[in-house]
Amino acid sequence: MLQQRAMLAVADNSGAKLVQLIQICGSTGKRYAYLGDIVKVAVKRAIPGGTVKKSDVCNAVVVRTRKECARADGSYIRFDDNAVVLLDKEKQPVGTRIFGPIARELKTGGHTKIISLAPEVL
Repeated sequence: MLQQRAMLAVADNSGAKLVQLIQICGSTGKRYAYLGDIVKVAVKRAIPGGTVKKSDVCNAVVVRTRKECARADGSYIRFDDNAVVLLDKEKQPVGTRIFGPIARELKTGGHTKIISLAPEVL
């Protein structure tokens, strides 16, 4: 459950470390982003020599949220931080590695490449 201007960690090796949520894609009046949603972000902190630079604007998918997410079997899942994975124009991940656990809800959104790169899927 993320709003505009939220600061998010980046869970891949694209070079970005911290991003700010600019817009939630998909609808004009959509207020919150949840697991698996595509968002537009601005890079606020990046490492030198990375694929993306500071002040770049790119798309990302939400992979972890602090707010719990209800599942069909009645269980809930929540994480310690809010994190995203940066995407290119073809909706494929920019980085080649994913860090930390990833929610299973990404599979329903068609992000199977991210699921396969993740070290742990919860």
